[in-house]
Amino acid sequence: MNVTELDRAPIEKARELLTACCGAVPWVDGMLAARPFGDRDRLFAAADRTWAGLSDAQLHDAIARHPRLGGSRARAALSAREQAWSVGEQSGAGTADDAARAALAEGNEEYERRFGHTFILCATGLGTSEMLAALGRRLGNDAATERAITARELHKITRLRLEKLLAGA
Repeated sequence: MNVTELDRAPIEKARELLTACCGAVPWVDGMLAARPFGDRDRLFAAADRTWAGLSDAQLHDAIARHPRLGGSRARAALSAREQAWSVGEQSGAGTADDAARAALAEGNEEYERRFGHTFILCATGLGTSEMLAALGRRLGNDAATERAITARELHKITRLRLEKLLAGA
C-alpha cells in the first residue's frame, strides 16, 4: 500500500486500514477527512495533527484494540492485520519463560486494577525483561502521568503501524 492507494481507497477500505493503525474512531474520522494526503510527509503530518486533537476519553477505543503484554486477545475484535501486527510487536514476550509469563500476567492485572485499562507499551524490539521493567516503573505513576505516557505509547504504535501499512505489511 502506498499513499496514493490509501488516498484512492474506497472510504470503508480506508477506514479498515486506518483503524488497524489506531482504533480511536475520532482519529480515523479525522484521517479520512484529511484525504488526499498526496505524500508520506503530509500523511504523517495529518496523523500527528489528528492525534494531538484526541482527548483521554477518545483513546479508550484505541486502548481496547491492544491485547495485554504477552497476550493475544484484546477487548475489541481485531482484524487479521491488527492481530498479526500485535503479535509481531510483542514478539519479545513470545520467548518468555513460565516465570516471566506469570510476572507479565500479574503485572497486567495489577495495572488494570490501578488504572482501569490495558497496559500500553510500544514493545517493538523490547525483550520480556524490558517490558517487565517498564510495567513495574509505570505502576508507580499517578493517574495523570500514566494517561500522558499511555497516550505517547499509543502515538508511537500508531506511527509504527502507519509505516507498516505503507511497507505492505
